[in-house]
This record gives sequence, C-alpha cells and structure tokens, in this order.
Amino acid sequence: MTVKNANADTPHVMITHDEGQSPKFNGKSVIIKLAIAVALGAAIFALPRPAELPPEGHRLAAILVPVIFLWVSEAIPIGITALLATASMIAFKVTSAQAGWAPYANRAVMFVMMIIMFGVVLNEVGLAKRLLFWILKFAGTNVKKLSFFIAFTCTMLATIFHDATVTIIMLFAILPIFAAMGITAKNSNNLSKFFIILIPLAASAGGFGTLLGGGRCPLAVDITTKYILDTTGVEVHIGFLRYMMIEFPISFFTAVTTWLVCFLVFRPKEKELPASVKIESMPPMSTAEKGVSAVFIAAFIFWFAGDLTGLHITVVAALALFGFCAPGWVSFKTICDKFPWESWIVFGSGVSLGAAMLSSGLGKFLALSILPLLEGQSTFVTYYGMGLFGSVLSSIMSNSAAVALSLPITLPMASMMNMSVESVGLLSPMSTSFIMLVIGCPPTIIAYSTGFFSQVDFVKVAIPWCLILLVVATLGALVYWPMIGFG
Repeated sequence: MTVKNANADTPHVMITHDEGQSPKFNGKSVIIKLAIAVALGAAIFALPRPAELPPEGHRLAAILVPVIFLWVSEAIPIGITALLATASMIAFKVTSAQAGWAPYANRAVMFVMMIIMFGVVLNEVGLAKRLLFWILKFAGTNVKKLSFFIAFTCTMLATIFHDATVTIIMLFAILPIFAAMGITAKNSNNLSKFFIILIPLAASAGGFGTLLGGGRCPLAVDITTKYILDTTGVEVHIGFLRYMMIEFPISFFTAVTTWLVCFLVFRPKEKELPASVKIESMPPMSTAEKGVSAVFIAAFIFWFAGDLTGLHITVVAALALFGFCAPGWVSFKTICDKFPWESWIVFGSGVSLGAAMLSSGLGKFLALSILPLLEGQSTFVTYYGMGLFGSVLSSIMSNSAAVALSLPITLPMASMMNMSVESVGLLSPMSTSFIMLVIGCPPTIIAYSTGFFSQVDFVKVAIPWCLILLVVATLGALVYWPMIGFG
C-alpha cells in the first residue's frame, strides 16, 4: 500500500556480499573451477617467455589470468581470491611483501572505503528514504522514466563529482524500493539487477566529462600537452572550459547509451513500480538528518575547493566521518558492522595487481605487443583499438594508471601514423571510463557490495556496454571534435 507518512527509521539496506548473490559453494564445483584456474596458470607459465617480457611479468601473467577466472566464476569467495592474488605475487617474487600489500591502503582504496561508509550513514539516519521520496516525486514510478532519470542524473553529476560519491548517494536512495517490494539480495530479479548495475555504470560513463570528474582527466591532459611540447616545441593549453567543451557533450550520448544497454540486457517485466513504494509525505527532518546533510554539503564544498585548500579528498572524507559520529548521529561500530569488507578487499587487490603490472613490465609488454597491430588500419579501427586497450587495462587497474601506462605508447604511435596526437590523448579519459570487470572502478565495487548481482550478471552487461560505448567515444572523436576544430 501507499506509505502515508514515512518514518526516518528505514530498513537497513546495506547487505554484505555473502548474504547476497554469492553462489552456494559445493565441493565438486569448487574442485573443477580451481583445477581450471591452475591449468590456465600452468599453461601460461609453460609458454616461452618473449625476450621483451621480464621474468616477473611472465609470472604475473600466470597469476593474473587464473585470478580473473576465479573472480568471474566466483569459484570461491572473491575476497579470498583477492587475498590469494596478492599472496601469490609475493610468493612467486613478482613483487615484495611491502609493495604487494601497500596498495590496500592506497589513497583511492581508502577513499572508496570511506565513501561506502557514507552510504551506511545515509541509511542509518534516514536520508536514503528521504532521497527516494524526492526522486519518486520528480520522476514518478514508471520504470522506464525513473530509470532514465537516474541514469542521466548519475552521468551528469559524475562529470563534476567523484563517480563513487554519486553512486553511493543514488544507490542508497533507490535500495528502499526493493525493500518495500520484498526484493532482497537473495531473491534479486531483473528489476533490482537493472537498477543496481545501471547506477554505477552510468556514473562511470560520466567521469570523463570535466577535469573534476576524476584523476585520469587532468593526467591525460598533462601527458598529452607535455608530449606535444617535447616533440614539436608547440605549447598547447587545454584548460577547464576547453576540456569541458571537448568532452562534456559526449557524456549526453554515453548516458543514453548506458541506459539503453542496461535496459535491453536486464529488461524488467515491471512497467510501473507498485503503490507500496510510493511515499506520500515525509516527516520533518530529524536533528541527525539535518546534521548529516550539513556535513555532506561541507564535504562537497571542500572537495570542490581542493586546489585552494590543499586538502586531499581522503582527508575531507575522514573529517566528514568524524562529523557524523562525534555528535552521536550514528555510531562508528554500526558503520563497521554494516560495512562490506569483502568488496573493499577486492578493490585493494585490483589496485595491487595494477601496480604490479606497471612494476613487472607486463603492462608495457602488452601495450608494445598489441598496439602496433593497429598500424595500417582505418582511422576508426585505430581509434577504437586504442580505446579498447585502455578499457581492458582500466578493468584490471585504476583508470589513472591505465592512462599513465597507455599514453606514452599511443601518443608516439599517433605521431608516426599522422594521426591527431590531441585526439588520441583525450580519447584516453573516455575509454578508461568503460570497464568490463567489477574490480575495474569504485562505483561497480560499491554496487557489488550490496549482493544484488553476481559477477556473471555484471559481465553479461558490462562487456557489451563497454564495446558499444567505445563506438560512441570513437564517433565523438571522429565526428564531433572536427566540428569544433579540435584535433
């Protein structure tokens, strides 16, 4: 039935992964999948090592492929696989113990941890349901209209806010819908999977829109302009407004395409949400809601003013958590009890693997082996191929690391092939926004932590989404950029 007056005491919607879509592990299935993983690793290790590939890189490849297989197949709990991946790199001397475990405290990993904690706070004080009230009031209960509104909003907001922040706010605003419908992580259906996968993908699809969207954006500009200056002596300036004019309009198309792909893959049978999810009115905001909202707003202001204050985003996030807990609006013990630690471990492992790809030489070897195959191809195929390589890298390491690894190789290639160096450089922030694995970016890790979808569910939509959005990005570079005189 329709809720006439919603209380701040909302049901807890944060669900740790082992309560959700994790498969029921049985001995026979585990043994078969582990055997396949071991066989994959042994086969790669048995291959002759190319002279250009350092021994550490060869050993890492023999570890990386089985780990990805175990993650996607969920043969064993993904957190265990994550820890084993790092332990294996240390055991087989791909990296030192210090270098292997240090990325788990990487600034990006710590920021994701604190942002997920923000989500727990939103739910605990009742702001999640209040956000849902305003979303339903504006967009209505029609599934198509509501989902399109959410997708477009996530993408646009992610061009100026961190995509993880956008994901956690929108995700916790929408989860009460499924609680009201009796849909839990254990009985998740196409409707819940559609919305919960749509939100992080839509947020990730907007992170390239402005220089505020993510670290990969200013990094790509810096590497590209420095390369042009070093090779031609020409100083190219790409400031905030010029970058926004180049990249932001393409985010409109990535938003619409993300919604369409997710809808086609997880087409929900429901046309309208039931009346039971509608909230007719909300009581006045409680002291806790007002206090948490004020701290949230202050955190956003300080994130925006980061260049002026010099405070790193993790410092602001930590201060915000202090602001939530110190007045007693929510207890830190509650936050820790409801925190999905497994997903955070998986993200830390992904960052560790990405760092090892850089230090072992495997990443550079792959780039030098694969990218030259694009020489002599059509302009579309070359752009698309470079973008695909960036997406693949970004699926197993941070997008900033993927940009830092790929551009020193793709930019000289662009010069040799008489392609626009600027276009190749600024295609990189887009392509590294599109990922194929859950571990690829913070938003997808956050959504996965709810337990409403499996990694197989995610791959089923993420691979076609990535491949199609690369077409959108490539067409943007080939059609839109020449129209505005760029490239």
